[in-house]
Amino acid sequence: MFVLLMTTLSFTDKAPEDADVKAGWTALIVFLLLIAAVVVLSFSLVKQLRKAQAAKDSGVYGDEPVDDSVDNGADNGADDQR
Repeated sequence: MFVLLMTTLSFTDKAPEDADVKAGWTALIVFLLLIAAVVVLSFSLVKQLRKAQAAKDSGVYGDEPVDDSVDNGADNGADDQR
């Protein structure tokens, strides 16, 4: 088995030299397109999160609308006991 593997590997092409390998323009374009895709997806995610937060604040999901002007402190229950 080992002899067969070594024989097979001896017929394969050798690795190219470092000077013979370069990335080229195609790789640069693909890399830049991937960066652009991440930027577009990030902006879209932020937009969707803002829409979901606005819908939650307006009570679309069945929750009560959030009113930031109301103080939800512990002293609210004190008025009910009079």
